Amino acid sequence: MRKRGFVAALAVAWTMVAAAALAQGSASPTLDAIRARGQLNCGINTGVAGFALPDSRGVWQGFDVDLCRGLAVAIFNDVNKVRFIPLSSSTRFTALGAGEIDVLFRTSTQTLLRDTTLGLRHVTTYFYDGHGFIVRADANVQRVADMRGATVCLIQGTTNEQVTADYFRSINTPFSPVVFERTDQAAAALAAGRCDSFGTDASQLAGVRSTMPNPAQWTILPERFSKEPYAAYIRRGDDQWHDVVRWFTTSIIEAEELGITRANAEEMRRTSVNANVRRFLGVTPELGQALKLDTAWAFNVVRAIGNYGELYERTMGESTAVALPRGPNRLWNQGGLLYALPMR
Repeated sequence: MRKRGFVAALAVAWTMVAAAALAQGSASPTLDAIRARGQLNCGINTGVAGFALPDSRGVWQGFDVDLCRGLAVAIFNDVNKVRFIPLSSSTRFTALGAGEIDVLFRTSTQTLLRDTTLGLRHVTTYFYDGHGFIVRADANVQRVADMRGATVCLIQGTTNEQVTADYFRSINTPFSPVVFERTDQAAAALAAGRCDSFGTDASQLAGVRSTMPNPAQWTILPERFSKEPYAAYIRRGDDQWHDVVRWFTTSIIEAEELGITRANAEEMRRTSVNANVRRFLGVTPELGQALKLDTAWAFNVVRAIGNYGELYERTMGESTAVALPRGPNRLWNQGGLLYALPMR
């Protein structure tokens, strides 16, 4: 029995040594570079309300912008240690692959071909959307089938180009595409009457409508023609960086599930007896140790940007100019699709 006990103890010790060696060998070149330069380089949209748009002072605001800020907090515990790099749809993946940015939070749909042919990886879904169309409210258009022969603004390098062409072809309805590099260019063309409609993801259409001189003059048609799940993108070959971005994204969803907010995070960290809450807020250290981040990284993130629901309502919720209902971006136990993987 002593011999069996010794062998078992030796096996446990060997497992611990192997795990430590593996951890030491899993250094992240991306994370190391970020820490060495002292800031995160984050790719965002060139401008769409709700996701990324400069305010009157030139300060970037929006859902994706705050995801960048939150990731900087997870790494540095400093919301300001991030550099925003606006990228068009056609240049975003090239810039990421070339190392100009560390991560892309830019309304980017996860697709099989993007995941397998670009040398990139998408991480965790943080937003569910679908392709739609916006038209003038007085255009007497109730559905896309009424848009026969219409001129449609589209953005180059997006899934929306293909979705639009495929759908119009499927209903045997001709249309004329007008392609632009940036959303603001397409929106300007729409407002000027160069296009009868603009086709892109519905959340971005809501953002475009909110910036029109008279938003009530525009209607987003109710039909949806695709699945557009957004995720952060990173370069392939850096598993530790993938883990950091993945679990950071998961953390804001988990915070909402656990009822942790910017206002109560400190109190819950001090008083909660819930094991999941204590683990999440860094009262016990294992999550930070596993990701090689500060023990209180998730607590710091929630204190800085809030949980998912707070972030959503602040940037594009129904009390904002974008006024976009959460729909599928509600939690799974509230009728939505958002579901945090267990953080344990």
